[in-house]
Amino acid sequence: MNIFEHLGQQVIYPLHFLGLDLSITNGVFTLWLAGALAVLFFSLVSRRLTLVPGKLQNTAEVLVVFLKEEVASQISEDRDQWLMFLISVFSFILLNNLLGLIPGISAATANINVTATLAIIVFLVVQGANMKKHGPVGYFKSFVPPGIPLIITFFMIPVELVSQLAKPFSLALRLFANMFAGHAVMLLILSLIFIFKSYLIIPLPIIGNVAILLFEIFVAFIQAFVFTYLSSLYIATALEGH
Repeated sequence: MNIFEHLGQQVIYPLHFLGLDLSITNGVFTLWLAGALAVLFFSLVSRRLTLVPGKLQNTAEVLVVFLKEEVASQISEDRDQWLMFLISVFSFILLNNLLGLIPGISAATANINVTATLAIIVFLVVQGANMKKHGPVGYFKSFVPPGIPLIITFFMIPVELVSQLAKPFSLALRLFANMFAGHAVMLLILSLIFIFKSYLIIPLPIIGNVAILLFEIFVAFIQAFVFTYLSSLYIATALEGH
């Protein structure tokens, strides 16, 4: 019995186009559901803004203020414009993390393909921000600090290239590893029932899973915050140019 098969992708609707496998899986469904819930939440809040905020508006305001003061504060230029992007990233990752804890719903962020795609999007946004702010020449100059001897420049450029590529890799791997590990531990604890083949130990895996689940809810928020915080840091670094 392979207990990790529950973390794999299961095809809901097979779809192929020009030789590409575009099948709708349970993970894709989770991504769509998370995006729809985020859009629905902020749409409801924005349509019913009141001077005395209700529960939904209050939740949205706490989220926006928190991200603005604790995450986007690193960005000194056009902070409010970047805030919308950071809110989208945080909300989307958080909802996917939380949805993955519901039995029967695929944990999308426990899939390296999903986290890698998110990291690549952030990488492209960061490089685009750098190019737009400093231009093509300034973009390539940002790879080497000013005043560096020419001979050192030949070593700095490949080091900087590796550094730039390591950023999305670390983003993808960190989110994937943390979310996958939590789900794997929960499945391992449940598998003890089948390993020992005894109903007497059922309470222990249940208690253990409840404890892990509560911790995973905390991890879901932390990992969404860390991913968004590092994204903000990379954007701020690109805009500063040094």
